[in-house]
Amino acid sequence: MKEVLEFLKKAGVWYLATDEDGQPHVRPFGAQNIFEDKLYIQTGLRKNVAQQMLKNPKIEISGMADGKWIRLTAEAVLDERIEAQESMLDANPALKSMYKAGDGNTAVFYLKNATATFCSFTEEPRTVTF
Repeated sequence: MKEVLEFLKKAGVWYLATDEDGQPHVRPFGAQNIFEDKLYIQTGLRKNVAQQMLKNPKIEISGMADGKWIRLTAEAVLDERIEAQESMLDANPALKSMYKAGDGNTAVFYLKNATATFCSFTEEPRTVTF
């Protein structure tokens, strides 16, 4: 899991795909954190992306760094605890200008049943699960 976190950090911007009534939606993200041995992502609860993950928690993430890319499938689980929100905001200080733990909008989701595949044009794919 830590390898996935470090890859996403190195990518800087990675892309999250959700589903809404059979229509995929992809958007750029860049906030990630490990809290209590779980990989978390963050968004605003009022945003469509959060509502899509609540309705259908199956997501995919893709990002690229150093000529390699990651494809990650998982289920996104909302964690409403203030401690999880604070940990995310502390790990991603740029978010603090838009979000505050306990504000009713900050939403952190941890990834469960995750499978991450690291790929490149020159190496065999390698998969990790967590």
